Amino acid sequence: MPSTTRRPSAAADRRAALEKRILGVIGDLLGSGAGYTELSVEQIANAAGISRSTFYLYFRDKVDVLLRLSNALKTESYAIVDAWHPSGPDGGADGLARVYLRIITHYRRHAALLAAINEVAAYDPAVREAWTAHQDHFTRKTEALLAEERQAGRTPADVDPLLAARLIVTGGAQVIARQVLDGDTAGDAAVARELAACYWYGVYRRPSGPDAG
Repeated sequence: MPSTTRRPSAAADRRAALEKRILGVIGDLLGSGAGYTELSVEQIANAAGISRSTFYLYFRDKVDVLLRLSNALKTESYAIVDAWHPSGPDGGADGLARVYLRIITHYRRHAALLAAINEVAAYDPAVREAWTAHQDHFTRKTEALLAEERQAGRTPADVDPLLAARLIVTGGAQVIARQVLDGDTAGDAAVARELAACYWYGVYRRPSGPDAG
């Protein structure tokens, strides 16, 4: 009796390769200046060398493509942020500035995708909710760090970890998106330093007591 053990694996490999090709084509189309809303499934399929029916075997619609593309963006940014600790060997304002610069550089490599996410999130609930969940990851991480630092006495007791985390993540995300989409690369390091200084000296190591301010 012939073995069939390799068939599912081969089919899975073909599926993964085609998905990668389709996702790569989307990235190229966005990088060429096309707006995501303007792209049609037919354009995507033609650029990938497949039929529309084949496209729909792998993706529900254009939003599904965007959500999968955004997953790669999220994974690397999580790794960058999760590796930093305020009291670790790369802590401090300088270390935080390096983290912000790596995030800006990462997003700049995927600027077309970031623009597409911002574009579609304005009208599509699924993309908006997925991007909100992405921001929530950073908020939870920052809240936990602030609570730990406050417990250790390194962050002032009057800092509200959750509120401060929301302000850091929301404000930082807006500044970074603006810099990536509208700013010149020459200003990336300066933006990273300013963000780090604001949040390090304004929250993580904010002065406390009667002499503060």
